[in-house]
Amino acid sequence: MKRHHAVLLTSLLTVATLMGTGNAVAATMGNTQGPAGPAVQLEAGDPSVATETDREKIDVMGIWAHPDDDAGFTTPCGVWHDRYGVRCGIIMATRGEGGSNSVGPEAGPDLGLRRENEDRTSHIRSGTVDIFNLDRVDFFYNTSAALTAEVWDAEETLRRTVRIIRETQPEILVGSTPSLAAGHGNHQYAQGRMIWEAAAAAADPNMFPEQLTGLGAVETWQVKKILAGGQTTGTGGTLAPNCNTGFTPAATNPFTVVGTWTGYDSPYVWADGNLAGQEAGSAKTWAQVGREGGRAHPTQARTMQTALFAPSCQRYGVSESIVPMQPNSAAASANDDAVLYGAVIADPGGMPLGSEFSLTADEYYEAAGEPFDVTVAARSGEGDLDGGTVSLTVPAGWQVSDPVEVDGIGDEDAAEATFTVTPAAGAAVGVYKLAASFDGGGITAYNDTRIALVAPVEGRFERWGNMAEYEQWTRDHDAYVGGRSNAVAQVGAGETVTVPVEVTNRSAGTESGDVTLAVPAGFVVDSASKPFSGLAAGDTATVEFVVTHTDPADAGSRTVTFTATTTSGAGTSIENETVYLVPTVVIPQLASAPTVDGTADGVYVGQPLDVGTRWEGSACAADGIDCGDGSVAKLGWYDDALYAQIRVTDDVASAAATPDRCFGHWLVDSVELLLDPRGVSVDTSTTFKLGMFPFTDDAEGTNGNGADGPCWSRDADNHQGFSTGPLAETVEGGLNAEGVEVAVEVARQADGSYAGGAYDLEVKVPLAALPAAVGPTSAAPKGDASLNDVDPAYLGLNVTPYDSDTQDFIGQTRTAWSAFGSQQSEPYRWGHAYLDGYVPPADRSTEVSAPIIPDTALQGVQSPQTVAQSATRGGTISGVQPSEALSVTDVKIQQKNVRISYRSEEAGTLRVFLWKGDTTFIPVWTSSCAGDVYGFEACSPADGAAPPWAPDMSGRLLGSFEHEVAAGKGTLAVPIDANVRSALADDARILISYAEEQPSVVASGDGVNAWSFPIESRVPGRD
Repeated sequence: MKRHHAVLLTSLLTVATLMGTGNAVAATMGNTQGPAGPAVQLEAGDPSVATETDREKIDVMGIWAHPDDDAGFTTPCGVWHDRYGVRCGIIMATRGEGGSNSVGPEAGPDLGLRRENEDRTSHIRSGTVDIFNLDRVDFFYNTSAALTAEVWDAEETLRRTVRIIRETQPEILVGSTPSLAAGHGNHQYAQGRMIWEAAAAAADPNMFPEQLTGLGAVETWQVKKILAGGQTTGTGGTLAPNCNTGFTPAATNPFTVVGTWTGYDSPYVWADGNLAGQEAGSAKTWAQVGREGGRAHPTQARTMQTALFAPSCQRYGVSESIVPMQPNSAAASANDDAVLYGAVIADPGGMPLGSEFSLTADEYYEAAGEPFDVTVAARSGEGDLDGGTVSLTVPAGWQVSDPVEVDGIGDEDAAEATFTVTPAAGAAVGVYKLAASFDGGGITAYNDTRIALVAPVEGRFERWGNMAEYEQWTRDHDAYVGGRSNAVAQVGAGETVTVPVEVTNRSAGTESGDVTLAVPAGFVVDSASKPFSGLAAGDTATVEFVVTHTDPADAGSRTVTFTATTTSGAGTSIENETVYLVPTVVIPQLASAPTVDGTADGVYVGQPLDVGTRWEGSACAADGIDCGDGSVAKLGWYDDALYAQIRVTDDVASAAATPDRCFGHWLVDSVELLLDPRGVSVDTSTTFKLGMFPFTDDAEGTNGNGADGPCWSRDADNHQGFSTGPLAETVEGGLNAEGVEVAVEVARQADGSYAGGAYDLEVKVPLAALPAAVGPTSAAPKGDASLNDVDPAYLGLNVTPYDSDTQDFIGQTRTAWSAFGSQQSEPYRWGHAYLDGYVPPADRSTEVSAPIIPDTALQGVQSPQTVAQSATRGGTISGVQPSEALSVTDVKIQQKNVRISYRSEEAGTLRVFLWKGDTTFIPVWTSSCAGDVYGFEACSPADGAAPPWAPDMSGRLLGSFEHEVAAGKGTLAVPIDANVRSALADDARILISYAEEQPSVVASGDGVNAWSFPIESRVPGRD
């Protein structure tokens, strides 16, 4: 609760429902004052209109992929807002519609609506009320930023982000690393790459010039600082105000580090009777408030923060700055507002706010002993500044040219000083800081940048897939904050593969030398060392080795290391490559088609696969759960179909999913079959993944597979969705697993155990169901280079049982044939299968079909909270172009309906929301504490449940209406009953959104507007 402003939160009870196109719903609502009689007149006041409302400036903007990714942003924004008047904002790529829901039935767009509110509520007390959703789809977990860019339509996503930045003009952008270390491809792209792409594009008048003219015209905007991916490692500091006092970045940390103390008192106080045992009315720290906000995501299995949370120093590494800041050696760098210096607050050095002071090296990668240039640029933010000395500080032992005198610094053209830097000839490989300073006329300024020192002649294993794409992106965008990708490869047991090493010459002369490849026991290489010669300065050559693994029977499921050592007259470079050794198998042609009944029969003649190796999850018995020791899979092919019979060792049966929950197989006992038809997929969008549930909660057999029978669905692949039962007909693009058959042999006993300690599952997969032709595969590997095909063709394959001993849909342990962490999203970690004698039909394409990824994203025009923000705070919905094609000419609130008259120049969709209460947040927790407005207080162990949400957004949504409009005049009526009319009499509003109809040739989302009409009530004859 906030000091001096506590009020009792009134429980709102409504039964409104969101309806489809052309429909409305009346809602009833409890009202302690009784219904407003017919004598009470309700009128719509003057509206706030998005296209007529000036957009407020944002100082610090964060960009994130999903609600709750920004949990760490609540605390610093609270401190900055409370102490320095800073306004934070958030750009959210998705509403998290693809996430789980631990507290309700909502999925897809309905879940997006709920998760949007969770995020708004989490930030409300920090003063962050501007959350801009880009309406991108939250699709399956992947580790590919490139796939995310494709699915999200990178151009449209950037367009929307740039418009929001140009509208709000943030000085600082906050995010995280763009590197592969960010894991989820959505994270790599949204809060990693978009930071850099949008900052550059927002300042470029050639990018999205349609935003710069006409209705809602904005100006280009230059972001001043980026806090995304910079390291914060170091020593020192203090757990007190100005918490960076004494902090020194680690010797390996080339970033300037800023910090903010989170232990300052906030305006919010502990409730009487709070479970944390704190004195009633005493101030909560911002650490506490931020932690409570960061936990406000019950759908994502977060729980209410009820215990005391300790303050800390929240630090950021400055990834890029074009404005002066304070070095960590300066006293002012200890200040809690140092993060804002030069961008939001004038730098203590004296340059006026708006001044620029930055430095740039010729190239990011430089070679020891080779000179390069660094340019320092300075421009005044206001008026002319006196001249002075510009100096460049370089690492010890390096050479740098003399300081440069500048005559003065103007506020238009930048003053520049260029330096020549020569790294020490023996300098170690690594990332180094270069620091520029200015001193003159009583003003000082500081900034720094980084370069990476590499060997003059450097040998690196050739990158491929996501690794190569990432490194190309860093070059294209000069965004070297995330470091290089690791060298990664894979080889199947007994196979022979090519191992390319790229040699780059960054010295000034032509070089020759050798590359030596060291491999571990069990591998042989065609030549331990190979030469390169006549490599000109700046050129790259590729040296190829042929490596063979010698044991086809090796179980794999481990990594090994290859080491490339490159030697030349300029020195030596060494790089290691992590190689995934995966198992291989020959899948034989069967004499006849197996009977798909769950049990194995004599027709399966191939070598069984051990699928009981644990790869991720809880500890195994006896301290944990059973981990499937003895689980096996038998495979074969017959008549253009793949067959598999899988026996899973398991003692305790998990929860049973209903057919409509036949997805998320990782939450219950299940088996996933993973197939990569061409064996070259870099992500799972080009694969076939089938999750099979051995039983369901389906006593009536509605899914068509018998009472409590199995179900199956495709997940995170080329055509995901339900694959059996009536729901299979609802999958976008038609049936996604035609001809697939699944049968089980499973008996669950009264005590919850499996009879016989196992269950059996059998599946038939027509190879025509895969997204491309399989094979023909190469001959099976022999472990001998003279007998093997080099770089063979194979079917990527994995079989992964999932085991849960719980009844609450919480997955525990995963096992697999090719047992690597994250293998479910990385096809190169799957095993290699060779189909003995199989040849695909001649007319089957070897090109993978385009993935079908359902767009379940809620659109901003469908969210009343987004509509309210746009209408009352300005700026367009979801960053799309504004429209004045439709005008609302009249709103009348009558006894039985709300009548809205409009005139439209373009066809489109009009949406109306009848809303009661605050639009900026809805509490996500129940609370018994008196006066708790926000729902973050706990005074009883029963507090912290998720309050009812559907179908009325916890009582805030009294009714809604969606109507297709044609060009011309029109009127629509939203029906209401007496209870809804009564509810509208106090603290209510009418929210309206409009979106133009989109021709196929027009970029999606152009042409939106929003209105908010306050409702005023009066009794005739009274003032």
